[in-house]
Amino acid sequence: MAASVLAFGRAEPGVEYRDRPCAFGIAGKDGMIACVRVERGDRSYIDLPGGAVDGDETEAEALAREFLEETGLRVRGIACIGRTAQVFRRSTGEPLRNLSGVWTAEVLGQAPQFKIEVDHELVWMPPLEALIQVRHEAHAWAIALWLRSDESRLA
Repeated sequence: MAASVLAFGRAEPGVEYRDRPCAFGIAGKDGMIACVRVERGDRSYIDLPGGAVDGDETEAEALAREFLEETGLRVRGIACIGRTAQVFRRSTGEPLRNLSGVWTAEVLGQAPQFKIEVDHELVWMPPLEALIQVRHEAHAWAIALWLRSDESRLA
């Protein structure tokens, strides 16, 4: 049985959204969760680390690669806690529908030499603050789900 997909965002009438398979993750440490601040001038935002699944990657592989590229953290995906579809426009204006697995992740270490997303900055945030500040409703839902889980008590 396939997991239900929760839909977030408001599609603009007449706009075609490109589907993009993604994986995003929640990694906790000392009561905080890893987020990324993406610098876009007056349109900067906070996201959960993650992004597109490339080629034949699994979601867990994409999650590990995206975390490394965006934050310099090595992580291992533990479990997919939910599936979401988030419609939005990229900062370039492109309409996308992120079809995402949202994962819990374990931080294995740091490898700052592999951080290549220069406009992404790792920020450790209290989960409730992150829940309020993340740009996507799907990410806020995932943080709320994680907060209600036993896993959040281990972070």
